[in-house]
Amino acid sequence: MPEPDGHLFDEFVTTRRPALLRTAYLLTGHAEDAEDLVQTTLIKVVPKWGKIQDNPEPYVRKVLAREATTRWRTRRWRETSVEHLPDREAAEPSLTWSITVREALLRLPPRQRAVIVLRFYDDLTERETAATLGIAIGTVKSQTSDALARLRTLIPDLAASDASVAGLRG
Repeated sequence: MPEPDGHLFDEFVTTRRPALLRTAYLLTGHAEDAEDLVQTTLIKVVPKWGKIQDNPEPYVRKVLAREATTRWRTRRWRETSVEHLPDREAAEPSLTWSITVREALLRLPPRQRAVIVLRFYDDLTERETAATLGIAIGTVKSQTSDALARLRTLIPDLAASDASVAGLRG
């Protein structure tokens, strides 16, 4: 592996930054987000520079695109609206519970939400969930634990109701 050349990195950033910003702008739709995206991408590229410095463009673009996708997914779950759900007071008790759980699920990070849905709604095992998501079984366990803890804070009745907690335990 060649020794990383900081001068080559500086030169790459100077010459390719406008093109990277243009691509980032097209991916994000906002100038400020594009700036942040390029900065984050370059920070992630620095540790790999010694391996990619001879032809950095493909790797840098891959990181840029993946980071944009990650940001979109993150922003998307945060901006998810529950306005389309029926009014709680007008709903019957079982529907109210379903709405509460759905609202809480929408407030979980995407991976935690996926783990909870696969484990408890689709009734997959930890191993099946890990295989479906392409993650380790340990990650499924930790994401499940974190998600259930978050759900207990979002739905206080969940911790108090033995039947409800039993229904969400793995």
